[in-house]
Amino acid sequence: MESGFRTDFVRQGSSRRQFSALVLNADYRPLSYFPLSLLSWQDSVKAAFQKRVEVVSEYEAVVRSPSIEFRLPSVVALRNFVKPAKSTAFTRFNLFLRDEFRCQYCGSEGEMTFDHVIPRSRGGKTVWANVVAACATCNLAKGNRLPSECNLALRRTPVQPTVMQLLNAGRKFPPDYLHVSWIDFLYWDAELEA
Repeated sequence: MESGFRTDFVRQGSSRRQFSALVLNADYRPLSYFPLSLLSWQDSVKAAFQKRVEVVSEYEAVVRSPSIEFRLPSVVALRNFVKPAKSTAFTRFNLFLRDEFRCQYCGSEGEMTFDHVIPRSRGGKTVWANVVAACATCNLAKGNRLPSECNLALRRTPVQPTVMQLLNAGRKFPPDYLHVSWIDFLYWDAELEA
């Protein structure tokens, strides 16, 4: 029996990032590289209608209402400049980004934890200059000792990174999806799929 109901208006599921918009500051630089500053298509359309952003580039895809048709933004620029942070927050993510997601003892990549170079039990503090990314194997091998006491050496001396250093470190990790309209605003050496 035919129901007579229309079902072609039901949207099929799509990738979360399929129509994301790259967000640029008012100076046309991305707000962030890692993670890349993106807005969902819904938020980018809303921001454009509220005149909070300028649409720089658009997708071919459109959204429609009964009275208007609107191409989805692929790149938007904020109308008001957002001042970049002057100092870097001491977070696990920023620590891993500073150390490029590599163990600072053996250089391996993958599942990371963090290690106090001077253990806290020996007066070590949880600060940029005393904490490094470490793989579980090196972290367990080091335990409650100094690196020199267990034949481990740091690959580089831990220091507090500047905002620019973290920004540059983030450029080394392009996302798995880059739209062709974004490439003029990003500075990765990544090949785009045709």
